[in-house]
Amino acid sequence: MRLLLHSCCAPCSSSVLEQLINGGQFDEITVYYYNPNIFPESEYIKRKNEQIRMLNLLYPNVKILDCDYERDKYLCAVKGFEQEKEGGARCDICYRLRMKETALKAKELGYDYFGTTLSVSPYKNAEHLNFIGQDLESQIGVKYFVSNFKKKNGYLRSIQLSKTYNLYRQNYCGCPYSMPKDNE
Repeated sequence: MRLLLHSCCAPCSSSVLEQLINGGQFDEITVYYYNPNIFPESEYIKRKNEQIRMLNLLYPNVKILDCDYERDKYLCAVKGFEQEKEGGARCDICYRLRMKETALKAKELGYDYFGTTLSVSPYKNAEHLNFIGQDLESQIGVKYFVSNFKKKNGYLRSIQLSKTYNLYRQNYCGCPYSMPKDNE
């Protein structure tokens, strides 16, 4: 069984991959780094490089598929929702955009499942992410791996792994609308 796993960042995927590998459900896991929401581009590159470093350090058998930085695609998707509060409709659009790209790539490459690391975050609603994933499963025809990686102390474990391996932990989700004023 093969899983294409959307990853938002190294800290989140660190504990998610640990859970998945220890769970043994999949023979092959590939990280799909697709995050056109991240701003500025230097932050995107920093997070991508940290994702690669973390995989090489902790999970050398896990491959990564690196995507183009499709900033315009993200901006078009959220146009008109820029003023939405964090966690609202703009975020739903962003989750769906990234998860849909993952599902499409999984189908193209013949993966059995697609999934996302997003549910490890205490700021993300796993039930809602699973709803989006299952909706995309029915549209695209690739099974969605239902998850709530917060369970079993997944988020706490991501913090522990980040401290142990000195992983870069960002202080905002990545989009310009969630960016702290001191980062601008």
